[in-house]
Amino acid sequence: MTTNPSLSGVEGTGKVVKRGSAWISARANEPIALQTYSSDPKYKKYVQQVEKCLNSFDNVHEWADCIAFLKQMLKTFQSYMQFKEIPRKLIVAKRLAQCLNPALPTGVHQRALEVYTHILGVLSTEGLKRDLSLWSSGLFPFFEYAATSVKPTLLNMYETHYLPLQTGLRPIMKSFILALLPGLEEETGEFFEKVLGLLDKLSGTVSMSFFFQNIWLVMLTTPSARGTSLNFLARRLPQLNADEDISDVVGKDVGLMIRAFSAALEDENLLVRRGALDILLQTMRIDSHGIRKAHKDDRAILMRAATGVVLRRDLSLNRRLYTWLLGPDEKSDHQIAYLRENALELLSSTLKSEMVSPSGEYAESRPFKIFISLLDKWEIGAPLTEILVYDAFKAIRNLVQNPTESGEDLTMTASTLYEAVEPQLLWKHLLTSVFTEILGDGTQVEAIRIVHFILESFSHDEEVQTIHLPVIFAALVDLLDHQVEIDPMNAARPSTREAMLLLETVLQYIPHTGLLQRPEITKNVDSDDQRPFDFACSFFKITHKPLQTTSSAHFTTIPFASCFQHLISLSTNSARCLVRHPQNGFILREVLSRSLTLVDRLVGRLVSPIALSWKPSQWLSDLLLGFEHETATFATVDRIISLSIVLHRNQFIQPRLVIDERPVLHCMVRKLLQYLRSDCSAYHVRAVNMIWSLETSTAHSHVESILAQSMTSPISRDDSEAYECFGILWRLTEDTLLPGFRFKVPMMIVLDTLKSDNPTLRRIGETWMRCSLKSYLRVLDPILHDLLDPSILRTPTTFKVRGRELPGFFYDRPFDQRLINHLLEILLSVVNFGGQGFAKAARTSAIKRSHHGGLIERVTKSGLVDVEASYLDVLVEILLRLVQSESRPTLSASMQSLNTVIQSNAIELLQVVVSRGEIDTVSVESIEAIAIGKLYFSIHMNRLDLQNKWLHLLHSVIAVTTSKLETSRRVSASKQEDSPPESATIQDKGLDLSSRYPMNPLLIQTLVDGISSRANRPVLQHWLDFILMAVPQFQPALQALVAPLNDCLCRQVLSSLGDVLRISVKSRHYAEDQSASVTDAELIMLLNGLERLVLLSLAYTSEMDMSEDESNNMEKTTTESSGLLGYVSNVFSSETSASQLEQLTVRSRSPGYRSLDEGIRVLYSVWASLVWKSPQSFSPKDESLALIYTRTRLRCRRVLEHLFRVQSPEVFESIVDWWSRESTLSASSPDAAFELVDVLLSNALNVVHMICESISSRIFGTTEKIKKQAINPNLTDAILFKFLEQYLRRLEGPLAIQVWSRYIQLVKEIISTSREFKAHQFPALRCLGVLAEKVTQTTAMEDRKIRKELQDNYGKLLDLCVVYVGRSTDQGSWIRRSTKDSVASNGRDSPVPRNDSKLDEKPEVTATSIPPETPKLGSAEVILQINSFVATSALPNLRKLLMENDKIISACNNIIYYIVNPAMRGKSRPMDVDSTITTILQEMTRIPAALKSWRTPVIDLLNDNRLFNCNPEDALSWRSIVKVLYDSDKTAFPELLGKVAYAPSANIFTNREYEMLLRSLNLRRLSYVLFTGETNHFLTQLPSIQEKLVDIFRSVTSPIVQSEVFLCIRVLLCRLSPHNLTSFWPVVLTEMVTLSHLHTFIKIEAIFEQCRVFEQTITTLPSDGSEDLQLLLAACKALDLLLVLQTEEFQIHQWIFITDTVDAIYRPDGWFPEAMIDQLSELAGNLPVTESTSTFNTDALTSQVDQRAMRRPLLGSLRQIESIRDLVPFFSNVSISSYESVYASAGNIDWQAVERSIMDDMFDGR
Repeated sequence: MTTNPSLSGVEGTGKVVKRGSAWISARANEPIALQTYSSDPKYKKYVQQVEKCLNSFDNVHEWADCIAFLKQMLKTFQSYMQFKEIPRKLIVAKRLAQCLNPALPTGVHQRALEVYTHILGVLSTEGLKRDLSLWSSGLFPFFEYAATSVKPTLLNMYETHYLPLQTGLRPIMKSFILALLPGLEEETGEFFEKVLGLLDKLSGTVSMSFFFQNIWLVMLTTPSARGTSLNFLARRLPQLNADEDISDVVGKDVGLMIRAFSAALEDENLLVRRGALDILLQTMRIDSHGIRKAHKDDRAILMRAATGVVLRRDLSLNRRLYTWLLGPDEKSDHQIAYLRENALELLSSTLKSEMVSPSGEYAESRPFKIFISLLDKWEIGAPLTEILVYDAFKAIRNLVQNPTESGEDLTMTASTLYEAVEPQLLWKHLLTSVFTEILGDGTQVEAIRIVHFILESFSHDEEVQTIHLPVIFAALVDLLDHQVEIDPMNAARPSTREAMLLLETVLQYIPHTGLLQRPEITKNVDSDDQRPFDFACSFFKITHKPLQTTSSAHFTTIPFASCFQHLISLSTNSARCLVRHPQNGFILREVLSRSLTLVDRLVGRLVSPIALSWKPSQWLSDLLLGFEHETATFATVDRIISLSIVLHRNQFIQPRLVIDERPVLHCMVRKLLQYLRSDCSAYHVRAVNMIWSLETSTAHSHVESILAQSMTSPISRDDSEAYECFGILWRLTEDTLLPGFRFKVPMMIVLDTLKSDNPTLRRIGETWMRCSLKSYLRVLDPILHDLLDPSILRTPTTFKVRGRELPGFFYDRPFDQRLINHLLEILLSVVNFGGQGFAKAARTSAIKRSHHGGLIERVTKSGLVDVEASYLDVLVEILLRLVQSESRPTLSASMQSLNTVIQSNAIELLQVVVSRGEIDTVSVESIEAIAIGKLYFSIHMNRLDLQNKWLHLLHSVIAVTTSKLETSRRVSASKQEDSPPESATIQDKGLDLSSRYPMNPLLIQTLVDGISSRANRPVLQHWLDFILMAVPQFQPALQALVAPLNDCLCRQVLSSLGDVLRISVKSRHYAEDQSASVTDAELIMLLNGLERLVLLSLAYTSEMDMSEDESNNMEKTTTESSGLLGYVSNVFSSETSASQLEQLTVRSRSPGYRSLDEGIRVLYSVWASLVWKSPQSFSPKDESLALIYTRTRLRCRRVLEHLFRVQSPEVFESIVDWWSRESTLSASSPDAAFELVDVLLSNALNVVHMICESISSRIFGTTEKIKKQAINPNLTDAILFKFLEQYLRRLEGPLAIQVWSRYIQLVKEIISTSREFKAHQFPALRCLGVLAEKVTQTTAMEDRKIRKELQDNYGKLLDLCVVYVGRSTDQGSWIRRSTKDSVASNGRDSPVPRNDSKLDEKPEVTATSIPPETPKLGSAEVILQINSFVATSALPNLRKLLMENDKIISACNNIIYYIVNPAMRGKSRPMDVDSTITTILQEMTRIPAALKSWRTPVIDLLNDNRLFNCNPEDALSWRSIVKVLYDSDKTAFPELLGKVAYAPSANIFTNREYEMLLRSLNLRRLSYVLFTGETNHFLTQLPSIQEKLVDIFRSVTSPIVQSEVFLCIRVLLCRLSPHNLTSFWPVVLTEMVTLSHLHTFIKIEAIFEQCRVFEQTITTLPSDGSEDLQLLLAACKALDLLLVLQTEEFQIHQWIFITDTVDAIYRPDGWFPEAMIDQLSELAGNLPVTESTSTFNTDALTSQVDQRAMRRPLLGSLRQIESIRDLVPFFSNVSISSYESVYASAGNIDWQAVERSIMDDMFDGR
């Protein structure tokens, strides 16, 4: 493209356009006239003189030179007056515009205006019209800054030369108005009238509507001109009547005017807002024709802006707004009528729209604050509240419950609104909506939830709580009862359920006094006869049809009584409906329960008697009727019975409810007993508590009788169920309640079953004793109490038998022998059953500890024993008395037979207590075989009754057998005493002994099946008792049973644990009952068995080691003893014998340790799973679940502690092993393993010591101390390090200091064993980083030793890992290349990793350990982990850990050399590196000392010519790095600017094209660097930047370079704040003026350069494929951005490029475009379409305006063009799009789209 705009387009390189229109022909005459002049020699001399004068401008250095330059130019023009053309007019106009810089003296301005005056005189009207853009670009912006002495000249120039253009001024109308408006700023100003007159004349050149439309555009787009525009409008806008059509005055587009006033009303300047309101009052009243006929969206925009003025809290603004809304009348009723007729609907709809759908332009609280402010004016607030209050709180609830990401907290605003609104009005509308929802179809619940939200969200004053809420509560209860009474199915509606929830909330806020009387109402209505609903309608003035009322109905005026009676009625109807319609059980149950809850809370408020109209017995019978149906769930039963007890105990209600009747209690207790079944374990605790509540609430023994009847009734289908229910009741009852006495009859029934002939009953009784007894003392108390009956009288005597005298007693009189015998039989059964447990309880418990005072009294009076004696002492004494007592001869006939039975039972009791029996070997073996066989048969045939007897027999058989074997062994050993001792180990002897015991082959399978069979679960306790008693008692004979039984128990514990977790899942509160049989007793029972079996498996295995070090495995204190701080472990070399390792492996895989490991797995699962967390809402099963969780976990802890004391290292390693393997548990309970470790070990130091010992044993081999323990083969050092790292993260600072020395010792050992990288060094570094981060936060860093240890060891480990990454990346080259070669080839010093000199003297130590599963060296996973660690942990903490700058720099050098450089090497897209690498550099930029380390690679990256091949996304990640580089390195930016000015090449044969390419790349680098900064970041370098850009504009004509200049200008526009853009557009002096004015010069250069590009394009259209096309595209994009930004200073120039008036939309007849882009649209649009023309989506240009109300670049997605046709859509749409975006966007700019388009143009992504 040629640089001379005056040459003809015919001779250009482009296509010659056929000019068909008149304006094209007119433009064509100009080159012809120039050709005519060019043949005149005088004109040539004229041109030479002008060029000479322009060249002298280069030598201007001060303002005096400017005056000389202007004098010379004026003289030259005056010498050639005969020519009506100005040569080189583009440059002349540019220089004159620069001479009007406001910073220059007035004399220069005066001279410049003289030249302007001469030129305009020479050109005449036609010449000025032709070159309007050239001369106006300097004159128009100058008026605002012109001095007082200069302004008359300028105004005269406007009037003399511009006004004569008349209609020719239409294209520049907006700019001309903008230029003149500053003269109207002050009414008393010197030029006010002059300017006003000019504007009047200017308006006369066009239609009035067109002129005012330009005023609207100015107000809309230029905030600084709004005040002066309003000054003009106040004087010139005609008075408009309300019914007058204003389109002839203000234009057809009333929306434009409305938006202009809206912009003024939202202006920050208070005076502007006031002026806008004044004009609204004068000419645009709310009832005017213009506003009434405007589009509803436009009216909403105006109302939104007008109401916003109340937020300024200015009285003058508020007064004007109120007048606009209420009209001019002063009477309040007339004002309200005016408001309702003209403004209320618009006002309410606008506020509602903003409330419901808040836009991003305003804060969400804005409409609510406006509403609050308008309430101050009651004439507006009262009508507005009636319409808007419900919608306002509806919107508040929606915004609070569904907050947006950028939303604000509305709590304070909402609370203020609630307090501001009159409560009577608010609750009137809310209650109206609630009534409507309840009386409707029942599916709508919105209003109910809004009321619920209001109650919970805001504080309520006393009036609301004592007057309004009681009325609302009573009305809602009345309405719900009425609805359910009409149709009981209404209880199943969603609205009923929500209303019940609301009632509970309302009741919380009502004081009791509020329910005692109704408030008075002023309306003349007899409120005494009104039901609560009708009274509420009258009170709140709600228009509703009264509810139907029977003639006999009478309603009390006391709200409490009416609410109670309606709730009683509602609960009755709900219960009946629940029976009839069970399909709706869920909702009906909830409604019933909530109604009962409300009754409960009401009754709880009573403090004085009150008479109520209700039938208690009928109500209770209706509720209990539902107990017989399946629809009754425990939650419902709980609620009914609890309320019944409360009402029964309440003394204030008349008539009272009485439940102390057998039928009532029978129904309740039988229902509760159903929930004591085994499959209802979740409800056991609550059901037991309720049974006891019934027992304590009644005076008779009805509950005991009902329990006994349930256990003995022949109607009972399942005996076991009744006994099991009573057992649960018994077990969950506390001793202080004396269950043995209060429930004596059912207890005796249970104990009777122990001696029953019925196997089923006997099995049931024994199971009850096992699972439910809880304490033998409960049974002993009532039995001993009866045995000590004072009516039994004895006389001491002496019996003579064959000469011997034996002491004894005679019965003095008969007594109830059958009762005593029955008691003894029961006691015998109990003792036989209890065994050691019974004996221990009776022996260790003193009789005085009994909770029953009568028993203690009888013991004292009997004189048998002292009060301090135990239960066993008392029992033995009683038995001895019974054995010794005989009936007198006179009474023997009646007493002897029963006395014999009594004595028999007493002797048997004594025999059980003190003796055992014996049997021969043959019979023992036979019985054993039969017993085992029958057991096995019973298991699989599901026969439970005899299993307990068989197990007892089997135990006795084994006892006899082992006893005989032991006797024979001792005899054999005594015979060998004299013979030489054999070298047999203890283990050999044990195995020999075991082999001599004839183990039945079916025994193991039988025992395993007995435990694991689910059907066998009722007798599981018997089996466990047998196993846990027999196996340890008869060791080592039964050692073979331990391992399989241990595995079996592990499986059972896990199964039961699964059942507990299943029922723990949260279920719906009113859903069906859950079935679950697992209890805490069962889990504890299984854990006890598991503990004993694991210990048994270890005990026999450990016997061989006990002689070497007895305390090594049995005492925890060995591991936790003193000396740990100074502990130094021995490091074994690889010479550790293979036999030792083999022995360790064998031991670690032995059955005993496998059992231990599996047991630890189960215990860890229990520990981690059963962590009880209190639920948010109450559930009846929570009490039982909490019991199971806490008791089971406590027992699990004790088991683990016991095992840990026995085998500390093995248990610890197993915990760590299963922690790593059980990923699900670790995720659900991440802290469980660490809490467990803290429980087992006394302090953190011991934990770290044990981990370090385990790690050492795997890395360096075993020490002498560790030889005796088994090493877990599944546990690797990597897992241990991982566990250690997470444990260290949980430590506090003081604890971290305690473990420091032990861990640093391990680190030193790791470093000292190898100079090369090993897999364990990286996890060691991670752990050291975690520990160091804790320690550095404490005062320990003041210790020089700790500081030195941290620096040395962290630095060495970090270097090893970093060097490993670098060498793994390039394995083939680093070994062969020396350090010197590396320096020579890379150009930078290669840092040498730090190594201790002593390491060279040591041979590398290779340790043999248990095979670890570590990643292979060189694997990508390890490298990625190390890189990630360096980026996220090492570098962020580097200064804190290494502290000294030289160590920090050394580490950073290593990271750059070994990690960053290899990763960035050889990339076709230099920025396309792993995100970890950019993170490393970003972290390194935060270390000031590391600048030299990372500077070079980043500089190399920026200097890479392939830089802009990268993707924009990659470039964004480097922004912060580049920004810090140019902030920190003061030489980098000047160096880059130097390359921009000159692009030197090392090749002397480089052609110009390549040199221009280099310069364009450097310019793009400058653009990217500027883009990386924040707003105004490079402001201090701006003069230098602009100087370089000016030089390029002046000296470089290459399109590719100039395109980059336009890109750089776009970046500057985005990176300069509006404050620094203030002087962006005024014409300034040339580039030789001081640098302080260069930033204004570059903008005018850009304007003229764009003019030049577009002008030349108009003259000569570039051909397809021309390089000028990209320059044209760059200029278009720069213009596109300027139009998006719409800066105030640019608007005075934008008419040159686009049509910025309403002509862009409404084109007048015969209109020809004057704007350059519109001309290009006409020219390019006439070109023929070719096949190669790219298809450009025109919808993309127009749709962007519609996406959101924000301005975006139209050419954002266009990268390059092949033909000017590709820009035709832009040319055609830019004026319209610019106008529409200003119209719709309200000044909002999509900065994200702007910056994205710049980045897409900057980076090609190829």
